[in-house]
Amino acid sequence: MDAQATAPFLRYFSALQDPRRHNVRHMFSDILTIAILAVLCKSNDWEEVVCWAKAEAVFLGSILPLPNGIPSVDTFERVFARIDPRSFDACFNTWAASLAGSLKDQVVAIDGKSLRHSFEHAWDKQMIHMVSAFATRQQLVLGQLTVDSKSNEIVAIPKLLTLLDIKGAIVTIDAMGCQRQIAADIREQKADYILAVKENQPVLQEKVSKLLNEAALEKFKDMSHGYFEQTNGGHGRIETRKVWVTDEVKWLGKELLGLWKDLSSVAMVESTRSVSGGKDSVERHYYISSRKGVDAQAMAKAIRAHWGVENNLHWQLDVSFAEDASRLRKDHGAENFSRLRRLTLNLLKNTPQDKRQSIKTRRYRCSIDRKYLLAVLSQ
Repeated sequence: MDAQATAPFLRYFSALQDPRRHNVRHMFSDILTIAILAVLCKSNDWEEVVCWAKAEAVFLGSILPLPNGIPSVDTFERVFARIDPRSFDACFNTWAASLAGSLKDQVVAIDGKSLRHSFEHAWDKQMIHMVSAFATRQQLVLGQLTVDSKSNEIVAIPKLLTLLDIKGAIVTIDAMGCQRQIAADIREQKADYILAVKENQPVLQEKVSKLLNEAALEKFKDMSHGYFEQTNGGHGRIETRKVWVTDEVKWLGKELLGLWKDLSSVAMVESTRSVSGGKDSVERHYYISSRKGVDAQAMAKAIRAHWGVENNLHWQLDVSFAEDASRLRKDHGAENFSRLRRLTLNLLKNTPQDKRQSIKTRRYRCSIDRKYLLAVLSQ
């Protein structure tokens, strides 16, 4: 059985070049396929990858050439430390786009995550920071880029956007990405934006918060607006979210509107948390958007979807894949292994079977059920 036949998605990675020039004993396609299979089967570092591969040598030999057996830990470390991250990203993004399909009216959340133990030396704690685009309805990572620090998300986000086909999508970004050029870039790609507004844009924050706070006091009298309220409870806590949207952005002033491409509406989300036996806490968050109209429910859904990235992507990577505990540090090793995690997470989430099973359970099932493992791989 040929691995390319059982894993059609591997064709999207055929352009990924082998970084080795000398002393090549193992096929690059074998190394890549074993790494993906091993990570699907609960391996979280190269020693675990090789341990799993040796235990499954007969099975692997039935789907891969393996001319010189199972590669060593040093081989995996050396190869993945030298793979060009940009080429890996390009292959990944093309494959992810094929999975996601049309993004029209779908929320694409742009958010960053640090690899906490990815620094090389104790005296140099500059962590690798990954910026990802996440299709919230499909629960798929669409693309990713590596930056040197969280502050450089401003530089990375426009680059990431150019790698994606976001036409018709609703792009949500937290306050770090609330930048005029980023808003313009999103509109140029024929997508809409919803951007969180905080202190990093002091003039914008002051005007938006003042407009919405005063309008709320007057109950939006004589103003075009939409309102939506939702209450959730559990574990002794009740949370109520109230959302107001208005398209009367003229009150922000022509000068400010001229700076933000197609700014068409502003929104305020008021979250009240009531804890049994404790005090209520109230927070207000503000947003600008190119979306026309005053559909508060749709705005609330999009904002809620963005907040869900923490649970549906970052939490999964830390809890199910132990990303925060990873100590891979050599060259591009840490960021390329993070790409393997996101690749396998997409495969597991795209598997049509057993949608109610957790990602952790699906990885465990891959490790004990070869038929299921091949079903996950054959996408």
